[in-house]
Amino acid sequence: MRTIFLADAHLKTPTDHNYRLLLRFLGSLKGNTETLFIMGDLFDFWLGFPSQPFRQYDAVLTALLELTRSGCRIVYFEGNHDFHLGTVFSKHLAAEIHDGPAVVTVQGKQLLLCHGDQINRADRGYRLLRFLLHNRLVASAVRHFPPSLALKVKERLQHASRSSYQVKRERWNYREIIRAFALSTQQQGYDGLVTGHFHLAFREELPSPPFTILSLGDWMEQFTYGEMRDGELQLHTYRP
Repeated sequence: MRTIFLADAHLKTPTDHNYRLLLRFLGSLKGNTETLFIMGDLFDFWLGFPSQPFRQYDAVLTALLELTRSGCRIVYFEGNHDFHLGTVFSKHLAAEIHDGPAVVTVQGKQLLLCHGDQINRADRGYRLLRFLLHNRLVASAVRHFPPSLALKVKERLQHASRSSYQVKRERWNYREIIRAFALSTQQQGYDGLVTGHFHLAFREELPSPPFTILSLGDWMEQFTYGEMRDGELQLHTYRP
């Protein structure tokens, strides 16, 4: 049985290429995948309203439900575009949800799994925004928000994300930031790090003791994903 790691699809509309390709990929996992780890930002925006106003994602939710019915467990790490996931994931899909990094044992290996948006400690502006959006008061208030407010939040987040992404890539070397974080994780005795968020697709082995960095890339242009096979983390590109 397979263990799959997927991040940063940033799904918007069902007619988009990455949306249609993801549905095919999810269908290919049925009956052969033990666990699907969704490592954040599957959607370009998701806030867990009880009424589920984001009907454009119905096809993906149906594909995930079919996957769970085939025996696959879904573990969801909230990202910076999808958080306070709500009952659709916790009850309807019976997903295990993490709002931050977690150490998970996969095929006998202790892995630190995270979306990755907390790795760059120098990005203080984002860390403050994350604190404000992810706190428990906001989570409790979501059920009382009108969906129209969610759309305003979505527009603000998307605008901020688009305007700052290239600036941040020029300011910081994300690969070196991931590697420095991985080195500190290695010193804690873990066997590997799996992260999304940075849209960088690479796998690197650190020696003494052996440690694997797996940066998942994205499902927007690269269509990369991770797989754990026989205790080894691998990076693949989906080619249907």
